[in-house]
Amino acid sequence: MEKTLTDDPGANPCIGAVAAAELQAIAAASGLRPWQLGGRTLLPIVQGGMGVGVSAGGLAGTVAGLGAVGTISSVDLRRHHPDLMARTANVARQPDAKARVDAANLEALGREIARARKLAAGRGLVAINVMKAVMEYEHYVRHSLACGIDAVVVGAGLPLDLPELARDHPKTALIPILSDARGVQLLVRKWEKKGRLPDAIVIEHPRLAGGHLGASKIADLQDRRFDFDVVLPEATAFLRSAGLEGRIPLIPAGGISCLQDIQRLQAIGASAVQLGTAFAVTRECDAHPEFKRILAGAKPQDIVEFTSVAGLPARAVRTPWLDRYLRQEEKLKGKAHEQRCNQWFDCLAHCGLRDGNAGWGQFCIDKYLGHALAGQVNQGLFFRGAGRVPFGTQIRSVQELMRWLLGGILPPGVEENEIDGWPALEYTEALVAAEQGE
Repeated sequence: MEKTLTDDPGANPCIGAVAAAELQAIAAASGLRPWQLGGRTLLPIVQGGMGVGVSAGGLAGTVAGLGAVGTISSVDLRRHHPDLMARTANVARQPDAKARVDAANLEALGREIARARKLAAGRGLVAINVMKAVMEYEHYVRHSLACGIDAVVVGAGLPLDLPELARDHPKTALIPILSDARGVQLLVRKWEKKGRLPDAIVIEHPRLAGGHLGASKIADLQDRRFDFDVVLPEATAFLRSAGLEGRIPLIPAGGISCLQDIQRLQAIGASAVQLGTAFAVTRECDAHPEFKRILAGAKPQDIVEFTSVAGLPARAVRTPWLDRYLRQEEKLKGKAHEQRCNQWFDCLAHCGLRDGNAGWGQFCIDKYLGHALAGQVNQGLFFRGAGRVPFGTQIRSVQELMRWLLGGILPPGVEENEIDGWPALEYTEALVAAEQGE
């Protein structure tokens, strides 16, 4: 197959269609299986949702336009719209502050969905990621459904109520994010009683993924039950015993960086794979260039786990702000007390800072993720996965990333040894297995 690059797939529908067809051919030549979701045949790549504002309509629409799944993160999308930020700039201490911010964010959500759908031009699939832990979870889900979103992805909590919320939208794909086979069994059984099955399940590895992680505490991140070579066969066996084999695609997420990872995961039961950080360092990512530089330039020793203000383990780059926070964390926890949300819209249903929960993080997560989105290196919280990014410190296009993942095709100017220093996915799983005597 001739390995030429079709430039600017988003420039017009014809170029986008050619680029999508090229990627389909590359995937087929690599022996990768396409998968079905929402009545569409898709490339086996899902771009994960990343907030605040990191994956908005621009990134999600570009990925979908190439025939894969692009995901918008739902939280505080007004940050991409100067008119909405101006509208909510002076709400502090106003009795209707929360209502005004929430209304602006719902308007921004609708705009970003429309933007993504326009870029996708009918190809691929556009999804929304909504954290179960956010205060406006239900409103984000309902508004996304009303705006015609193709799929709703929910993590940071068990979305047992999602079938009811989407009852009037039977064609919209519903995708929970889980981390182990027990979670898969519990959710599937609960949803079955409601008359609906997940259209797919993301299996996110807490030891490898970025942002909020699907484990109850940091000490659990190394548990072997989360490893893909454990959870995928166990989940597949459960689905087979329940008479659901082949009906619920499984999508591993975390630490995936190359064609060989995808081939290996498809061989043990995956239908597709999800990546976040690799897409966060593309040109089309909706974050500031400095955000991308920080993620791409991080080394393994720069990555740190800590307890988020949402009460969940989290993973990020140890930037100046995070380093200062972690050195003061115990002191801040000792002073924890109930207080008003300093952003005036209570983004989380349960917040360690606002609620005075000394066992959880003590910082405003929306504020510091917002600083990161804007590229403010000394003030931002930069979530990142624990694995390598494909092109080292280089910021490349979504299409170049897809060609690498689906065909092992490196873009001009990138050498394979540029990604040295990070352990490969297969090696990290083998290391944990050896440490636990398995």
